[in-house]
This record gives sequence, structure tokens and C-alpha cells, in this order.
Amino acid sequence: MPEPTKKEENEVLAPAPAPPREEPNKEKEARTSRAKDEEEASPPGALPPGLGSRALERKDSEWSVGESPAGEEQDKQNADNQLSTLFVEKPQGGTVKVGESITFIAKVKAEDLLRKPTIKWFKGKWLDLASKAGKHLQLKETFERHSRVYTFEMQIIQAKENYAGNYRCEVTYKDKFDSCSFDLEVHESTGTTPNIDIRSAFKRSGEGQEDAGELDFSGLLKRREVKQQEEEPEVDVWELLKNAKPSEYEKIAFQYGITDLRGMLRRLKRMRRVEKKSAAFAKVLDPAYQVDKGGRVRFAVELADPKLEVKWYKNGQEIRPSTKYIFEHKGCERIMFINNCVLTDDSEYFVTAGDDKCSTELFVREAPVTVTKQLEDKRAYCGERVELECEVSEDDAHVKWFKNGEEIIPGPRSRHYIKVDGKRHILVIDEATKADTAEYSVMTTGGQSSAKLSIDLRPLKILTPLTDQTVNLGKEICLKCEISENLSGKWTKNGLPIQETDHLKIVHRGRIHKLVVANALVEDEGDYVFAPEAYSVTLTAKVHVIDPPKIVLDGLDADNTVTVIAGNKLRLEIPISGEPPPKATWSRADKAIMEGSSRIRAEHYPDTTTLVIDVAEKDDSGVYHINLKNEAGEAHAAIKVKVVDVPDPPVAPNVTHVGDDWCIMNWEPPVYDGGSPILGYFIERKKKQSSRWMRLNFDLCKETTFEPKKMIEGVAYEVRIFAVNAIGLSKPSMPSKPFVPLAVTSPPTLLAVDSVTDTTVTMKWRPPDHIGAAGLDGYVLEYCFEGSTSAKQSGENGEAAYDLPEDSWIVANTELIEKTKFTITGLPTDARIFVRVKAVNAAGASEPKYYSQPILVKEIIEAPKIRIPRHLKQTYIRRVGEAINMVIPFQGKPRPELTWKKDGARIDKNQINIRNSETDTIIFIRKAERSHSGKYDLQVKVEKFVETASIDIQVVDRPGPPQIVKINDVWGENVALSWVPPKDDGNTAITGYTIQKADKKSMEWFTVIEHYHRTSATITELVIGNEYYFRVFAENMCGLSEDATMTKESAVIAKDGKIYKNPVYEDFNFTEAPMFTQPLVNTYAIAGYNATLNCSVRGNPKPKITWMKNKVAIVDDPRYRMFSNQGVCTLEIRKPSPYDGGTYSCKAVNDLGTMEIECKLEVKGGLNFCRLLLQGVPPNVIDSYLRDLHSSNPEES
Repeated sequence: MPEPTKKEENEVLAPAPAPPREEPNKEKEARTSRAKDEEEASPPGALPPGLGSRALERKDSEWSVGESPAGEEQDKQNADNQLSTLFVEKPQGGTVKVGESITFIAKVKAEDLLRKPTIKWFKGKWLDLASKAGKHLQLKETFERHSRVYTFEMQIIQAKENYAGNYRCEVTYKDKFDSCSFDLEVHESTGTTPNIDIRSAFKRSGEGQEDAGELDFSGLLKRREVKQQEEEPEVDVWELLKNAKPSEYEKIAFQYGITDLRGMLRRLKRMRRVEKKSAAFAKVLDPAYQVDKGGRVRFAVELADPKLEVKWYKNGQEIRPSTKYIFEHKGCERIMFINNCVLTDDSEYFVTAGDDKCSTELFVREAPVTVTKQLEDKRAYCGERVELECEVSEDDAHVKWFKNGEEIIPGPRSRHYIKVDGKRHILVIDEATKADTAEYSVMTTGGQSSAKLSIDLRPLKILTPLTDQTVNLGKEICLKCEISENLSGKWTKNGLPIQETDHLKIVHRGRIHKLVVANALVEDEGDYVFAPEAYSVTLTAKVHVIDPPKIVLDGLDADNTVTVIAGNKLRLEIPISGEPPPKATWSRADKAIMEGSSRIRAEHYPDTTTLVIDVAEKDDSGVYHINLKNEAGEAHAAIKVKVVDVPDPPVAPNVTHVGDDWCIMNWEPPVYDGGSPILGYFIERKKKQSSRWMRLNFDLCKETTFEPKKMIEGVAYEVRIFAVNAIGLSKPSMPSKPFVPLAVTSPPTLLAVDSVTDTTVTMKWRPPDHIGAAGLDGYVLEYCFEGSTSAKQSGENGEAAYDLPEDSWIVANTELIEKTKFTITGLPTDARIFVRVKAVNAAGASEPKYYSQPILVKEIIEAPKIRIPRHLKQTYIRRVGEAINMVIPFQGKPRPELTWKKDGARIDKNQINIRNSETDTIIFIRKAERSHSGKYDLQVKVEKFVETASIDIQVVDRPGPPQIVKINDVWGENVALSWVPPKDDGNTAITGYTIQKADKKSMEWFTVIEHYHRTSATITELVIGNEYYFRVFAENMCGLSEDATMTKESAVIAKDGKIYKNPVYEDFNFTEAPMFTQPLVNTYAIAGYNATLNCSVRGNPKPKITWMKNKVAIVDDPRYRMFSNQGVCTLEIRKPSPYDGGTYSCKAVNDLGTMEIECKLEVKGGLNFCRLLLQGVPPNVIDSYLRDLHSSNPEES
């Protein structure tokens, strides 16, 4: 990519030459060089249709007389480099294909900058690209802190052909300024250069939109949204200009956004010429060139004969070389540069070569006029003067004003006129009206602006508004309002116009408006509205005509009572009146009765209100209140409703007594008698499991007590009651609780003493012989002390009976017991008691069963007895790690004493858990060990009686390996092995052995024999030529031993023939006396921080290491820790003090000798050192002070 030259930006407008024919290579090279030079004056962004883009290259150029030499150009470049005070890296020109992306990078050094510099990117001379950022253009900036460099990037995305051209980057910081230019080439991917539509190049658009043309600078200067016009079909501007009249040129330019009309017309004129072919020129000048004011332009022709003399003319006068006009020769190409173009350079130029000449036109264009101060939206009132103001970039510039897109042309009688004051342009509108509300815009050659103007009516003030009124029927209605303007208006009622009548008067006096109604009627109620003319403001008021409510009760009794029979429907209609129609409310006991579909409801009509009770019930009796209310007042009345009905059902009866075929029942009268006295009751009975009720009385029972009879014992019955009054029979009561006619059971049998202690007696018995239909609920046990009874003999069964009062017997159980055994507690020792027991059921307690004689409260001694379970009578075997849990029941009274021993010694309860109860003892071991094996003796003692038992526990484990395995003989394919049983058999008998073999080459083990019982075996079927090792596992009931014992020698299954004997080598002597490979080093330590001494030693056998301090061995001192790892010996001194300083030595000893090394350890710091250090004394001063202190007190040191 060629490096772009440093030049001023300009744009050249010239038509594209015809495609060149095939030429020799030299001519192609010359044309390529010339095209690159033309790029310098013609940025692609401003080229006319068909002109391509090429980079600039000036190598091997020839300079004519008067031209600037290469040294001057180099000096100019050096001067430009010296001015680059901010850039450290400038953006470089580049080439990109259509649709691809490219990035330009500029870097600024920030070492001397206090803030971020300002950077701007331009296309051409003044097209600022900041407003073009969007889909196809992105600007980015970053800052690298470590290098302090600002990086600015401009990325062009999906490039188009019209993006090609010259670009400029400017950076500013306070009074410093720097800029650089670079070129962009955009090539079409197919290799052809399409034509550029001049209309699209000058196309205008909204603010910074992407559809703007490259030459549309006015779109960038807009700051307001302009009303978008509908897109028009494509029109060829050149054809319009060719066929249009000269008076329509300016209109076409504004309509299609053409800013350089003069240049367009000149180009149009040139295009109409027919250029004659020249024999002297291989390539002639373009018809026209365009350049910005202050820019640089390049004219170039190509000669057919390079020996021809070339002269350049401006308006007929020959141009001489100077700093402004520079000539250059490149082969057959002749080039003229015009620097710093001004408006006087806008003229006709031609060049002569021999007798031929060719001409061209140069247009120097000024920058377009832009809008610097935008129009602003305004609001005004009718009749006011309105001014719309803007500022442009040039004084007395040509500006056009538009209203809703139509140009404003001020006339002598127009209310619109335009004032111009330098750069200020003002549109004035006198006596604005509503029709002046529109969108106004201003347009210059380089921009436009728009604003909205709104003209409103002057606000109307309401001094006195209309107010809502509520008037009684027949009274006067007066509606009055006052507004700020003396305007007429219209009155309406409910949206309809009001006409003045004898009944209604309308009054208008100045700013006051009135509407008066003499006698208010119901029809006069409504919404009244007054609307002033020419305004959308309305004044509203509501008028209500009211009349107090009334209730008419003429059709009711004197006490306003209404009677209804239960079950019938009541519909009570009450006439009412009032205006507006009053709101009626029915209530009972402060609870409102609502409308709807409920049984009790209210119905309201304009002239009546109705109370409806669909099916009257007794609860509906009471006082009902009716309340009428409207805006005029309230009315109230009370109506009594009485509902007559049958009585309520009585409460469920209670059965108080039950016999074998009878019962006694009673009940309470019903709460509600139905409004009539109760005449009597009917009683019914049924079996519980039946659904048929049977009446027990056919005459009314006047009382509330009754005795049913003739029932079956053991069958459950229920009874119910009916109440009767004059209206009829009530509903039945709820059934009573089920009851059964029952008899008590016979007495319990076989009452006997189960056990006796010093404070308790336990009795047991058998159930009664006859229980009956009532069943058995439980038993009651009673007792009394001897001396409170007089016994007499019964003549039937020989048992003693007792004649004593009931209050002498004490109940032993507070609640019924279902079991036939109970313990009486809390008895005094040596007392004598009598005991009896009763059976209880639903019918009551049975006759008591007495114990035949008094019972002495004193414990009876029972000899102890141990009942060992069957599985514990043999040896109890458990494996190591398993749990041991033995439960041994025993008997004995009183509670015996238990003693456990193991192998004759007491059991350590920390290792074995023992838990005892009154009937058994438990031994529990969570994880059994071999040490728990042994004989366990249990002794149970009750006073002088003793019972003993023994249990053998055996805890077994896997055995150890056999002691020695030997190869006794090897012959043929056989090997004879023998071994010694293991020392540890796992506390159980060895059940067998497992023998394995392994080839010496692979050492993979294979089982040969399993569960072998002998200690010698013969291994057969071995492979000849292999060498084998053997190993043996021991086995018991727990399994194989963890390890196996292997033969030390191997068995070689030799082939028949000569036997090979391995050579015998003497063992190498690795023994060595101790030797320190790394000695101790004198060390300084800080008091309070751990210190270490290190050395390394070598020796065989491994030497014994001894550490000494001041020749005294360090043994079991917690302040020292000694380590030895792979011959590295370490002594760690924990938090040493100055007293730990001294000479430390390390001594290594083995059978071959002794070696010792030593070092000195000095501990700095201590208590004085820390205190001085905390007081801020420097460490070197403290060290010097302590050293002097030690030298002055040598005895202490």
C-alpha cells in the first residue's frame, strides 16, 4: 500500500475517461503513475460518475525549469513531521473491496497531557464524520494506562464505492494542534468500476441518516427532525437540466438538493461539446475540474510524442512556473499543479503541444452556508406578533423560508416579511391567526432547520362558574355565571338547546349570564351547560328537584301487626311517595334485608316497596322496620310480623335407671311452643339396630317422666319424644343414648396371693363364671386391715365371709383394671390385710370375692436360680469386631446381688458393659477383641443362698502365616514342600492351608491346592525349564491369613542333561563410617522466633544422631525438636531466648566410628530488645547498646 502524501484536502469534479485500450507495458506503467497522481487532487468521495480511485505515487518523477526540486519537497515533509507534536502513530491509507471492512488507527502520547485530547475525523475538507457514525461507520477510543497512550480508531463497515476518497484526522489539546491526511481506495470485487449517480451524491436526508449522499453537507448540520416527504421515483437530473428552461434551474436545484448549481451548468455546457481527436495528445484534459477554495488541483495530459513542447495557458495568458504553479514530467505525461486555489483561479485553462491544444474549466467552490443557530418551536396567541429567528454561517447569505413545505414569498400586503441582520435571519408574522399554525423551515445551500408554530386563542377566564343546585318542588331555580369576555353563548339542558318560555327566562347582561325557572317542576331536573361562542370552554351545573318521602299504612291493623302461618308465603306491599323516588330499606334487628332471590327479600318499585317471605318460619316473627330516604328527608315505620307453628322437638331424653327389662326416662319441654301451649307428649321406642319405631302410649303423657317396660335383657334400645300443641305434632326429638337392660355379673373366682414384699401384696384371680349380656368392663380390688372386721364362717364353700361396713374397705386401684392381677402398694410391713375383688360392668359391681384368710405383709425369701439360655451352654464364639450381647435370666427374692468375673478376676466395666435388672443381667461388648476371650462366671446371691453359672466366650480372628516354608526335594516335574504351622492360630483351630506358585519370570501367583490339612505337600505337573517360588496361606474358620510365607529358594525344573551352575559373586561391602556431607553453620536468631540448625550425614549402618548444647546432650526437652529425613538432620529451637545462645554440636555414631561437628548460635533481642524496639529505638542502636552492656558485665554474659 503506497504511503499517502501530505497535502491540503480538495475535491475535483471531472468526468471519467474512456477505458484505455491495450498498450505496451511502459505505457501501462506511466498511466498507473499518472492515475495515482490524479488521486491527490480528486478524492473518490467527490468524483463524478465513473471516475475510479487510485493511490498516489511520485517515484522517478522529472521536474521542469522553475519546478520545486525534490529537496524542497523533502524539506516540506520534514517541516510537517516537526509539527506532529501530538501524534505518535498516524492513520495510514488503505485499500478495501466493496462489502469489506477496514480500520484506521491514530495514537496520541498522553505523558504531557492533563486530560484527554479532542479528536475529529473528516472526509474531504469539512465533512465531520462524527454525525455519520452508525451502521457503516464506528468511532472508538481507548487508553492504555501502563504506556499512557490514547488510541483512536475509525472503522468503516461494509464499504461502498462512494466511501473512497481523502480523509483527515485532527487532534487538539489546548493550544496544540496536529492533523494528518490519508486515502481510502474502494475496489469493486468484479474488477469493474460502476458509475456513481450524481443525484444520489447530492441527495439530502434527515439528521445523520445513512441514506444521505456523499456531497450532502446540509443533512449533517440539521438538529431537528424535518417532516419526511414521500419518496419520489428516480429522476435523471441531467436530463431535467438539459430540457429545462434557464429560469427553472434554481427551482430544480432546491428540489433535488443540488448545492453547486453553477458547476452543474458548466459541466452541462461542456458535455454538449464534441471534442475533436488530437494527434499530439494521447490523453487530453478532462472537460472540467472542481476544487475547494484553498485546495490544490492537478491537470495532466499525455503526449503521443514526448519531444513536443508543452505550454499551459489561463484565459489566453501563458502560465510560468512558480510556487503557485508547479510543472512535472513523467515520461509522456505532463502535469501542472495549482496550489492554494482562490476564486480568481476559477477560469478556463488550456494546454498546447505543437499546433494542437486541449482546454478545460476549473471551478473553485466556496464552502456551503450552514445553519449555526436552529429554529425553535413557539407558541403564541391570536393577534400577537411572532418572530422566528435563525443564524447562518455567512453574512447576507441566500436563505429560503418554507411553511409546511411551501416557500414563503413576502408581498406588499402580506403579514409575513423577512428581516436580515448580518448572519441573523428573522421571519416576522403580524397579527397571527389560527391559520398560521404550521411547521416552518429555513433552507441554505449547506443545511436546513425547522420548528413548529402554534397559535392559540387567548385563555378565557371564568370569574363565576355555574354551581349545582338542589331545589324543593315548586321553588325557584336560578343559574348564574360570569366570564372574562363580553361574549354571547348558548344554554343546553341534557344536550338539547333551551328556548326561552314563560316558565323559563334567559338573561345576558355584559359578562353575566343567567337562567331562571320560576316554579320548579320534576321535569326541570337535569344537566345544564353554558357554552361561550368561539371557545371550547363549557360551564356545567346539575339541578335536582326534590320532595320529602311518605309511607302509607292505611291497610294494616291499629298496632301494625301481620299474622302468617308457618310454611305460607307473605307478601306485604306498602305504598310510598317522594321525589326523587326515595330509597327504601327494610331491616330487622338492625340487619338490612336486601333484594335478590333469598327467602326473605325486599322488592322496590317507584310507588311501592314490598317485603316478601317465601316460606314463613317461626324465626321470622318479630318487628320489621321500613325506612325511606331521599335528598328531601326521611320517613320511618315499624310493622310486627307473627308466625304461628307447631312446637319445636324436645331435647333428647335421658335414661336415668336401667333394670333387666325396664328403664326410667325423663326430658325437658321444648324451648319454642309454636305460639300455642303444649298439650302433652308421645313416647316411642326402637331397638338400636332396627329402623322401626314403636309408640309406647296412645294417650298424651302430661308429665315429663315415663317408665318403659317389657324389654329384652342385653338388647340395646333408643327412645324419643314428640311434643303436641293445638297446631299439631312436633318433629321427633333426637334419640336418647343407647341403653341396654342389664344385670351384674357373678363374683370373680380363685382369688389367690401371687407375691408378697415388705410393702406390697400382689393378688391374682380368675374371671366370673357368669358374665351376662352386659359384658365385663374391669375389676375393682379392695383391702382392709385386720382388727376392723369380725369373721364368720360361710356354710356353702367353707370360705370365710366378713361382716364389716363398706367404708372400712380401701380401693386399691383408682381406675378399672382389665387384667386379673394387681399389686397393692404402700402397705406397712408386718401388717395383716383382708382382700376382696369385684367385677364391674354397665349394670354395676358384682358381689365381692373374699380371700380366705388375712395376708401378712412381709417379703418371702425365694432361693436364686440362674436360667442360662441353650446357646450359651456351649462355647460362645464371635469374630473380632463383632458385637457381643448376652442376656441371662435369673430368679430370686428379694432382689439378688449379682457378681461377674472373668477368669477369676473382676470385670473392668470400662471395657465391658454390664446392665442388671430384677429378672436378668446383660453383658454387652460393642467390638469384640481377642482379649475378651475367656471364662465368665456369674454369681447370684439372695441372703445366704448363692447360685453360680459359667459361660465360655471365644473371640476368633484370621490366623497368621506359616512360620517357615521349605523346598525339601525337586525331581522331574515335582517339588516337595513342607512348612511349620503359624504361631498365631487366630484363637481357633487351623482348618487348612492354601498353596500358590509363581514363575520367577512373571511372578504372577496361581493357586495350586486349597483347604489342605497337612503341613507337607507335593506339587506336580510343573513346566520343565521354569524356575518357581511357592507360598502358603494358613486358614481357620475366619478365613485365610492376611499374609503368606514364601520359600526363600526357588525350585528349578531342570531339563535332562548338563546342569548349569550360576557363578557365585561376593557381596559388596557398603559399610561406611559416619561422615558429614554438609556441616553446621554459625547462625543468628531473633528472640521469640523459631530457629533451625541443619546438617547432612552419611554412613552405613545408619548412624545414631545426638544433639548437644555446650557439650551436654539434649534429651526430652520440649523446647527442642529433632528431625532426620534421608540423612538430613534438623534441630528446631522453639521461640529461643538469649539464654539459648551457645555452641551446638551434632554427633553421628555407628559401628565403624564417630564424627562430630559444631556451630555457634547467637540469639538477638529478648525482653530489653523488644521494649526498646516498641519505644521507637532503631535496631542498630539497640544492638550496639546491648553489646556494650554485655561487655561491661562479663560475669552475667
